[in-house]
Amino acid sequence: MVPASPSIVFSYVADLTAYPAWLRLVHAAEPAADSSDSSLPAWIVELRARVGPFARSKQLRMQRSNLVPDELVEFERAEVDGKHHARWSLRVELEAAHDDTTLLTMHLAYDGTLWTGGLLERVLDEEIRRGRVGLVGLVSGEPTR
Repeated sequence: MVPASPSIVFSYVADLTAYPAWLRLVHAAEPAADSSDSSLPAWIVELRARVGPFARSKQLRMQRSNLVPDELVEFERAEVDGKHHARWSLRVELEAAHDDTTLLTMHLAYDGTLWTGGLLERVLDEEIRRGRVGLVGLVSGEPTR
């Protein structure tokens, strides 16, 4: 639960440039200069995770594929280099709850091999959990990142 209305929470989840402020996994996100479809905004996103002294990073071009204001936003990997890439997708669902709070559900899907396999998969899961705390802190005016 996020202690804010869906319209407030939506402003933090609909634009990937806002994610580095609350989701540590997203190290950087900038609007993409190129676009295969100008009607769909895209971002260059750098993901970064640390396991002890080791770090893993990945740069992706993500495109917003679906948007229902204050309810749903979906992002899909959409590279424009003509090569085959592992699928990354993020689905964020918002539901109004009682007392001006929002139930936020995030689904991260990945079908590659670089970030899977035991330890790194657990690190990704933990980063998503920490992101929820970061988002709550941000909308509350007390960033926790």
